[in-house]
Amino acid sequence: MLRPNPHYAELKDSYLFYNIAQKVKAFSEKNPGAKLCRMGIGDVSLPLCDVAIRALREGVDDQAKKETFRGYMPECGAPFLREAIANFYASRGVKLDVDECFVSSGASDELGDILDLFDKSSPALIIEPAYPAYIDASVIAGRQIVRLPSGKENGFLPSPSENLDADLIYLCSPNNPTGAVFPKAKLQEWVDFANKRGAIILFDAAYEAFIEDPDLPRSIFEIDGAKTCAIEICSLSKTAGFTGTRLGYTVVPKDLEREGANFNAMWVRNRTTKTNGVSYILQKGGAAIFTPEGQKQIRENIQVYKSNAKTIASALTEAGLWNCGGQNSPYVWAQCPDGMGSWEFFDFLLERGNIVGTPGVGFGTCGEGFFRFSAFGDVEETKEGARRIVELLGK
Repeated sequence: MLRPNPHYAELKDSYLFYNIAQKVKAFSEKNPGAKLCRMGIGDVSLPLCDVAIRALREGVDDQAKKETFRGYMPECGAPFLREAIANFYASRGVKLDVDECFVSSGASDELGDILDLFDKSSPALIIEPAYPAYIDASVIAGRQIVRLPSGKENGFLPSPSENLDADLIYLCSPNNPTGAVFPKAKLQEWVDFANKRGAIILFDAAYEAFIEDPDLPRSIFEIDGAKTCAIEICSLSKTAGFTGTRLGYTVVPKDLEREGANFNAMWVRNRTTKTNGVSYILQKGGAAIFTPEGQKQIRENIQVYKSNAKTIASALTEAGLWNCGGQNSPYVWAQCPDGMGSWEFFDFLLERGNIVGTPGVGFGTCGEGFFRFSAFGDVEETKEGARRIVELLGK
């Protein structure tokens, strides 16, 4: 008799952002005239940059002519895009072979699929507060989860300790939801710990483009020893506005081996078995992002979001709320006022200020009492939301 995967029953009743959407829908139905300031879910609001649009159109035109038509693409990515990604890393001082770079349909897909490489008996360590998909993907796979709490006392960036029993380690920097960024010294601690234990780090670098401080690493491969213990998963969603276009990339070093198995070779086998590659048109658009003009244009959009983050952080500070993140991240993480719980503060902001944010407890129990604000919204709407925060909470 067929049996369904029993681990789905272990998931929380519904996804964090689904709960938020349901609450907002109910509020809007009762208050049809309310103008909401959406400062919650991290979807982008600016369109794709001109150089990407031109490249996407060229890709469409290529598909209309026999001499330039492309059918199935290489499962691991088109050579022109893999080379562009490797050159992008080289420009930042990280040397990668082209065939260590894999094109994907986005970081979210890869974060789940990459678990295929590891035996289910290998426990996964997740630093909380954490992006919910880390936990949900591990639960679905039937994997044991080791939760490592973080808080204000360590800047939401804990160090490893010898008593941690995990073979997979999720690290996210800049962090979603807290906006915290690992400095090199602390990231080195995790790399050394992983190499000593034989663990593998799954490094989520989806927000690396928001780091401007030259002393902060944008890639784990800036850290000595990382190529023998880490896989890096990246995305063009937030860096270049590809949330609806879906394109990302994953770096699996050839030096990454355990018990005689080479994970780069295993990932090639996985991709050639489970995918038919990403659309030529999308890869054409993605390659344009890595040109000098593409980098210039996406930086202009990123600066808009970073300006939004500054606006939000300034308003929270003026309102007397402790906050962090924002400076090298699109997220601002704030402590709820007057001892409020995360969902209590969500309801307060929605009902009293018509503001939509994200309750911190949705990212783990140690996120209770905190709240995430996203800088990806419309500029004027963000300014209005910031004004309302000060008006509601200013002492």
